[in-house]
Amino acid sequence: MKTKILKVIAKTEPVYVQSKKSESGQLAKCYIRLRELGGDYEDEYQCTMFGNLAERKFETGKTVVASLRFQTHENNGAWYQDIVATDIQPFN
Repeated sequence: MKTKILKVIAKTEPVYVQSKKSESGQLAKCYIRLRELGGDYEDEYQCTMFGNLAERKFETGKTVVASLRFQTHENNGAWYQDIVATDIQPFN
């Protein structure tokens, strides 16, 4: 897991997906695009957020501190990388 100071570029509205881990059987899920500080050509991360974190509002252009978990998974012989934002806090 990595903790980084990043800028919010965009965030989708949450959708609710089936989850065996949630008491209600559904879990909020959304995507957030984060960019490293320094300009338009810095590294960017397209992250998935789940649960209460997915329901929070994050303003475009605001600086945040984010904990990111990097994982890979295989599906039908192809490998994919997932980035999950496990926590995001405003940076003051």
